[in-house]
Amino acid sequence: MSKTPRLLFANAHGEVMNHEFLSPAGRTGMYLTDVEDAEWIELPEGATLTWLPGTRAVGTDPETGEMVQLDESRYAVGALLPQGFTRLLLPGYVKRPGEQAGDEVTLPLFGYTAVGWYKGKVYAAAHLTDNPDLWNPLYAPEDKVQRAVGEMLAHHSDNRLFEHLSHCALDYGCLTAKNTFLGRLEGALPVSSTCNAGCVGCISEQPDDSPFPSPQTRLTFHPSADEMVDVMLTHIRQTKNGIISFGQGCEGEPSTRWPAIVQAIRRVREVTKDGYININTNAGMTKAISAIVDAGLDMMRVSTISALPDHYNAYYRPRGYGVSDVAASLKYASDRGVYTSINYLVFPGVTDREEEVEAMVDFLRATGVKLVQMRNLNIDAEYYLNQIPPQQGDLLGMLSVIEILKDEVPGLEVGSYSHTPLGSKSGANSN
Repeated sequence: MSKTPRLLFANAHGEVMNHEFLSPAGRTGMYLTDVEDAEWIELPEGATLTWLPGTRAVGTDPETGEMVQLDESRYAVGALLPQGFTRLLLPGYVKRPGEQAGDEVTLPLFGYTAVGWYKGKVYAAAHLTDNPDLWNPLYAPEDKVQRAVGEMLAHHSDNRLFEHLSHCALDYGCLTAKNTFLGRLEGALPVSSTCNAGCVGCISEQPDDSPFPSPQTRLTFHPSADEMVDVMLTHIRQTKNGIISFGQGCEGEPSTRWPAIVQAIRRVREVTKDGYININTNAGMTKAISAIVDAGLDMMRVSTISALPDHYNAYYRPRGYGVSDVAASLKYASDRGVYTSINYLVFPGVTDREEEVEAMVDFLRATGVKLVQMRNLNIDAEYYLNQIPPQQGDLLGMLSVIEILKDEVPGLEVGSYSHTPLGSKSGANSN
């Protein structure tokens, strides 16, 4: 796009409109910045616009380049991106002061992305990182999901997992839970109510004094191996090349249930070699992960925010493990043929710092990771930045991060969601 779009803002009723003169400002960490032409794409299908409560919109004067703060009646607006797109910049905004110093509003747990208005269309500061079609919510329409949930519950009335996942699918709109009932792509298999980390942005459990509530309710029971096997075989039989995944947003750390997981994997593999068994994990419990790998795991996705111990520890608040344990788990799995990836929680102004990128390149090389899944970190910027160590290196830009990872780690894929190992299982395609 060769011309700069106009700034979008919202009034106190949440109604979105475009400014007659100002251009959008973006935000990277704590800094306001211009949005480059190369960073704009048309707002993707499935994205939604949202206003940012407790903020004032900031735009750029296209003639002087000066940052302009709008009056108190105008709030910042951002986009929430669908799967397959990586945020490049946050919206330009400043927090409104509270009644007391430091009493500003903490934004809900969403990944706000800078937007603008140009020739009748909304644009977003984002990058297409993966095929968005497979994870488009339009392929899981509500009426179809409701029918599938009813049928599944009728046939598996004694399995608490299906009952739990029905709430995830119908109440929270979790697409992975919907897949479990529809028999498509990656299905969900939550197994643990406990965790060995206290992540700052955890979506299923927050302390009582947290400034934002958890958007989901955590699993409250320990599924049996029988219940796990039932879900696993049901999904695999519906989609021969699909993925069934331990570890979901509605639970703690799945590897804390490793004896039951090992038993379930072995029992499923006695029945069928179809499908891919995956675990989404923080990989801090290396002995547990090793046992799960040896039982017949096909894929492992490890959640991380940084390869720097001080940053990692500040966000994950790990209990009894560290980055070196995560690396050891990944190396063990990779060396034994498991298709390994990282669920990389990325945030403009942090992820694209020089020291972060250098550390991540070394981490990926050492562990044999095959795929980096770029996931937009859903969190209030001020709150997040106050929890982690100060960032020090040069800012490289999110587009540069993607290119550097590809260039510096031979054979590495960069995407947005789980891919299956190409060439195996009858040549299954990415899911």
